[in-house]
Amino acid sequence: MLVLLPPSEGKASSGRGAPVKLESLSLPALNAARAAVLEELVGLCAGDEDKAREVLGLSEGLRGEVAKNAGLRTAGARPAGEIYTGVLYDALALASLDTAAKRRAARSLLVFSGLWGAVRVTDRIPSYRCSMGVKLPGLGALGAFWRTPMAAALPEAAGDGLVLDLRSSAYAAAWKPKGEVAGRTATVRVLHAQVVDGVEKRSVVSHFNKATKGRIVRSLLTEGAAPKDPAELVEALRDLGYTVEAEAPAKAGKAWSLDVVVTEIH
Repeated sequence: MLVLLPPSEGKASSGRGAPVKLESLSLPALNAARAAVLEELVGLCAGDEDKAREVLGLSEGLRGEVAKNAGLRTAGARPAGEIYTGVLYDALALASLDTAAKRRAARSLLVFSGLWGAVRVTDRIPSYRCSMGVKLPGLGALGAFWRTPMAAALPEAAGDGLVLDLRSSAYAAAWKPKGEVAGRTATVRVLHAQVVDGVEKRSVVSHFNKATKGRIVRSLLTEGAAPKDPAELVEALRDLGYTVEAEAPAKAGKAWSLDVVVTEIH
Protein backbone atom coordinates (compact mmCIF):
# COMPACT_ATOMS: atom_id res chain seq x y z
CA MET A 1 0.00 0.00 0.00
CA LEU A 2 1.25 3.46 -0.90
CA VAL A 3 -0.42 6.43 0.82
CA LEU A 4 -0.05 9.82 -0.88
CA LEU A 5 -0.24 12.75 1.57
CA PRO A 6 -0.16 16.52 1.20
CA PRO A 7 2.46 18.40 3.24
CA SER A 8 1.54 21.08 5.76
CA GLU A 9 1.96 24.83 5.30
CA GLY A 10 3.21 25.14 8.86
CA LYS A 11 6.32 23.18 9.70
CA ALA A 12 8.46 22.45 12.72
CA SER A 13 11.84 24.14 12.91
CA SER A 14 14.84 22.57 11.21
CA GLY A 15 17.04 20.28 13.23
CA ARG A 16 20.59 20.84 14.38
CA GLY A 17 22.03 17.94 12.45
CA ALA A 18 23.68 17.75 9.07
CA PRO A 19 22.11 19.64 6.13
CA VAL A 20 19.95 17.86 3.58
CA LYS A 21 21.74 15.55 1.15
CA LEU A 22 19.72 15.04 -2.00
CA GLU A 23 21.44 11.74 -2.69
CA SER A 24 20.09 10.37 0.60
CA LEU A 25 16.43 11.05 -0.23
CA SER A 26 14.01 8.41 -1.44
CA LEU A 27 12.95 8.37 -5.11
CA PRO A 28 16.41 9.34 -6.44
CA ALA A 29 14.95 9.79 -9.93
CA LEU A 30 13.59 13.11 -8.63
CA ASN A 31 16.98 14.46 -7.56
CA ALA A 32 17.76 16.49 -10.68
CA ALA A 33 14.39 18.24 -10.40
CA ARG A 34 14.89 18.71 -6.65
CA ALA A 35 18.26 20.33 -7.27
CA ALA A 36 16.74 22.71 -9.83
CA VAL A 37 13.92 23.84 -7.52
CA LEU A 38 16.27 24.16 -4.55
CA GLU A 39 18.72 26.29 -6.54
CA GLU A 40 16.07 28.70 -7.78
CA LEU A 41 14.26 28.92 -4.44
CA VAL A 42 17.45 29.67 -2.50
CA GLY A 43 18.55 32.24 -5.10
CA LEU A 44 15.15 33.93 -5.10
CA CYS A 45 15.03 34.18 -1.32
CA ALA A 46 18.64 35.36 -1.01
CA GLY A 47 17.84 38.30 -3.27
CA ASP A 48 14.93 40.76 -3.23
CA GLU A 49 12.89 39.86 -0.15
CA ASP A 50 9.72 41.59 -1.31
CA LYS A 51 9.84 39.82 -4.67
CA ALA A 52 10.37 36.50 -2.91
CA ARG A 53 7.37 37.11 -0.65
CA GLU A 54 5.24 37.95 -3.66
CA VAL A 55 6.28 34.83 -5.57
CA LEU A 56 5.74 32.60 -2.56
CA GLY A 57 2.46 34.24 -1.59
CA LEU A 58 3.65 35.15 1.91
CA SER A 59 2.13 37.84 4.10
CA GLU A 60 4.17 40.45 5.93
CA GLY A 61 3.91 38.34 9.06
CA LEU A 62 5.66 35.45 7.28
CA ARG A 63 8.63 37.52 6.12
CA GLY A 64 10.94 35.30 8.18
CA GLU A 65 10.14 32.37 5.89
CA VAL A 66 12.14 34.06 3.12
CA ALA A 67 15.32 34.07 5.19
CA LYS A 68 14.66 30.46 6.17
CA ASN A 69 14.49 29.46 2.51
CA ALA A 70 17.67 31.39 1.73
CA GLY A 71 19.54 29.19 4.23
CA LEU A 72 18.17 25.82 3.11
CA ARG A 73 21.54 24.47 1.96
CA THR A 74 23.10 24.79 5.41
CA ALA A 75 20.03 24.33 7.66
CA GLY A 76 19.89 21.22 9.80
CA ALA A 77 17.63 18.41 8.60
CA ARG A 78 15.11 16.23 10.45
CA PRO A 79 12.90 13.33 9.35
CA ALA A 80 10.06 14.68 7.20
CA GLY A 81 7.58 13.06 9.58
CA GLU A 82 8.83 15.48 12.27
CA ILE A 83 8.97 18.52 9.98
CA TYR A 84 5.37 18.39 8.77
CA THR A 85 2.82 19.54 11.33
CA GLY A 86 -0.78 20.68 11.09
CA VAL A 87 -4.18 19.05 11.42
CA LEU A 88 -3.59 15.87 9.39
CA TYR A 89 -0.22 15.19 10.99
CA ASP A 90 -1.52 15.94 14.50
CA ALA A 91 -4.22 13.31 13.96
CA LEU A 92 -1.74 10.87 12.44
CA ALA A 93 0.63 11.36 15.42
CA LEU A 94 3.53 9.44 13.93
CA ALA A 95 5.72 9.81 17.02
CA SER A 96 3.26 7.88 19.19
CA LEU A 97 2.93 4.88 16.87
CA ASP A 98 4.35 1.58 18.08
CA THR A 99 7.47 0.19 16.45
CA ALA A 100 5.65 -2.02 13.95
CA ALA A 101 3.32 0.79 12.87
CA LYS A 102 6.30 3.14 12.45
CA ARG A 103 7.90 0.61 10.12
CA ARG A 104 4.70 0.46 8.10
CA ALA A 105 4.61 4.27 7.96
CA ALA A 106 8.20 4.38 6.68
CA ARG A 107 7.32 1.95 3.89
CA SER A 108 3.92 3.27 2.85
CA LEU A 109 3.67 7.04 3.41
CA LEU A 110 4.77 9.46 0.70
CA VAL A 111 4.44 13.22 1.30
CA PHE A 112 4.20 15.48 -1.74
CA SER A 113 6.13 18.76 -1.73
CA GLY A 114 6.58 21.78 -3.95
CA LEU A 115 10.31 21.73 -3.17
CA TRP A 116 11.19 18.03 -2.90
CA GLY A 117 8.57 16.51 -5.19
CA ALA A 118 7.76 13.70 -2.79
CA VAL A 119 9.56 12.28 0.26
CA ARG A 120 9.20 9.41 2.70
CA VAL A 121 8.52 10.36 6.31
CA THR A 122 11.98 9.07 7.22
CA ASP A 123 13.78 11.29 4.69
CA ARG A 124 15.74 14.05 6.42
CA ILE A 125 14.84 17.54 5.17
CA PRO A 126 15.03 21.08 6.57
CA SER A 127 12.00 23.24 7.30
CA TYR A 128 11.02 25.28 4.22
CA ARG A 129 8.21 27.28 2.65
CA CYS A 130 7.27 26.50 -0.95
CA SER A 131 3.84 25.19 -1.86
CA MET A 132 2.99 23.29 -5.03
CA GLY A 133 0.93 26.30 -6.14
CA VAL A 134 4.02 28.53 -6.41
CA LYS A 135 5.12 29.77 -9.84
CA LEU A 136 8.87 30.34 -9.81
CA PRO A 137 10.22 32.94 -12.28
CA GLY A 138 12.51 30.45 -13.99
CA LEU A 139 10.95 27.01 -13.62
CA GLY A 140 7.34 28.15 -13.77
CA ALA A 141 4.35 26.61 -11.99
CA LEU A 142 5.64 23.82 -9.76
CA GLY A 143 2.56 21.64 -10.24
CA ALA A 144 3.34 21.47 -13.95
CA PHE A 145 7.12 21.32 -13.46
CA TRP A 146 6.91 18.16 -11.37
CA ARG A 147 4.69 16.19 -13.76
CA THR A 148 7.44 14.85 -15.98
CA PRO A 149 9.84 13.65 -13.24
CA MET A 150 6.90 12.31 -11.22
CA ALA A 151 5.59 10.36 -14.20
CA ALA A 152 8.95 8.58 -14.35
CA ALA A 153 9.36 7.91 -10.61
CA LEU A 154 5.92 7.33 -9.09
CA PRO A 155 4.69 4.24 -10.94
CA GLU A 156 7.69 2.32 -9.59
CA ALA A 157 7.05 3.65 -6.08
CA ALA A 158 3.43 2.54 -6.36
CA GLY A 159 4.51 -1.04 -7.00
CA ASP A 160 1.66 -3.44 -7.64
CA GLY A 161 -0.55 -2.65 -4.65
CA LEU A 162 -3.17 -0.18 -3.50
CA VAL A 163 -2.56 3.56 -3.89
CA LEU A 164 -4.51 5.59 -1.33
CA ASP A 165 -4.51 9.17 -2.57
CA LEU A 166 -5.26 11.70 0.19
CA ARG A 167 -3.66 14.72 -1.48
CA SER A 168 -5.30 18.11 -1.92
CA SER A 169 -5.95 19.25 -5.49
CA ALA A 170 -2.80 21.41 -5.74
CA TYR A 171 -0.58 18.42 -4.97
CA ALA A 172 -2.64 15.98 -7.02
CA ALA A 173 -1.76 18.15 -10.03
CA ALA A 174 1.86 16.99 -9.83
CA TRP A 175 1.04 13.33 -10.55
CA LYS A 176 -2.13 11.65 -11.70
CA PRO A 177 -2.11 7.85 -11.65
CA LYS A 178 -2.86 6.44 -15.07
CA GLY A 179 -3.88 3.15 -16.59
CA GLU A 180 -3.38 0.08 -14.46
CA VAL A 181 -2.09 2.12 -11.50
CA ALA A 182 -5.21 4.31 -11.59
CA GLY A 183 -7.38 1.20 -11.43
CA ARG A 184 -5.97 0.36 -8.00
CA THR A 185 -6.03 3.94 -6.72
CA ALA A 186 -8.64 5.26 -4.29
CA THR A 187 -9.34 8.88 -3.38
CA VAL A 188 -11.24 9.82 -0.22
CA ARG A 189 -13.78 12.55 0.42
CA VAL A 190 -15.01 13.24 3.95
CA LEU A 191 -18.68 14.16 4.32
CA HIS A 192 -20.39 15.47 7.45
CA ALA A 193 -23.91 14.09 7.84
CA GLN A 194 -26.44 16.05 9.93
CA VAL A 195 -30.16 15.60 10.44
CA VAL A 196 -31.96 18.92 9.92
CA ASP A 197 -35.76 18.97 10.37
CA GLY A 198 -35.82 15.23 10.02
CA VAL A 199 -33.82 15.21 6.79
CA GLU A 200 -30.23 14.10 6.51
CA LYS A 201 -28.00 16.68 4.89
CA ARG A 202 -24.38 16.18 3.96
CA SER A 203 -21.62 18.70 3.48
CA VAL A 204 -17.96 18.54 2.55
CA VAL A 205 -15.71 19.51 5.43
CA SER A 206 -12.31 21.14 5.08
CA HIS A 207 -10.39 21.51 8.34
CA PHE A 208 -11.92 18.33 9.77
CA ASN A 209 -11.40 16.54 6.47
CA LYS A 210 -7.67 16.64 7.21
CA ALA A 211 -8.13 15.34 10.74
CA THR A 212 -10.30 12.46 9.56
CA LYS A 213 -7.78 11.51 6.89
CA GLY A 214 -5.02 11.54 9.50
CA ARG A 215 -7.06 9.24 11.74
CA ILE A 216 -7.80 6.90 8.82
CA VAL A 217 -4.11 6.50 8.04
CA ARG A 218 -3.27 6.01 11.70
CA SER A 219 -5.95 3.32 12.02
CA LEU A 220 -4.63 1.44 8.99
CA LEU A 221 -1.04 1.61 10.28
CA THR A 222 -1.91 0.68 13.86
CA GLU A 223 -4.06 -2.30 12.91
CA GLY A 224 -1.62 -3.51 10.28
CA ALA A 225 -4.30 -3.45 7.60
CA ALA A 226 -2.89 -4.33 4.20
CA PRO A 227 -5.62 -3.92 1.57
CA LYS A 228 -4.37 -4.82 -1.89
CA ASP A 229 -6.95 -2.86 -3.89
CA PRO A 230 -9.74 -0.29 -3.40
CA ALA A 231 -12.41 -2.94 -2.77
CA GLU A 232 -10.33 -4.42 0.07
CA LEU A 233 -9.72 -0.89 1.40
CA VAL A 234 -13.47 -0.31 1.68
CA GLU A 235 -13.85 -3.50 3.71
CA ALA A 236 -10.84 -2.68 5.88
CA LEU A 237 -12.18 0.80 6.71
CA ARG A 238 -15.60 -0.61 7.54
CA ASP A 239 -13.97 -3.18 9.81
CA LEU A 240 -12.22 -0.27 11.55
CA GLY A 241 -15.57 1.38 12.22
CA TYR A 242 -15.78 3.92 9.41
CA THR A 243 -18.92 4.51 7.37
CA VAL A 244 -17.76 4.22 3.78
CA GLU A 245 -19.72 4.58 0.58
CA ALA A 246 -18.01 3.53 -2.62
CA GLU A 247 -18.81 2.57 -6.15
CA ALA A 248 -16.46 0.89 -8.57
CA PRO A 249 -15.64 3.11 -11.57
CA ALA A 250 -17.59 2.39 -14.74
CA LYS A 251 -14.44 2.08 -16.83
CA ALA A 252 -11.21 0.22 -16.23
CA GLY A 253 -8.19 2.39 -15.52
CA LYS A 254 -10.14 4.89 -13.44
CA ALA A 255 -9.58 5.61 -9.76
CA TRP A 256 -12.17 4.70 -7.14
CA SER A 257 -13.85 7.52 -5.21
CA LEU A 258 -14.67 6.77 -1.58
CA ASP A 259 -16.92 8.84 0.68
CA VAL A 260 -16.23 8.55 4.40
CA VAL A 261 -19.33 9.80 6.22
CA VAL A 262 -18.96 11.21 9.73
CA THR A 263 -21.67 12.45 12.09
CA GLU A 264 -19.29 14.27 14.41
CA ILE A 265 -16.41 16.54 13.46
CA HIS A 266 -13.49 17.08 15.78
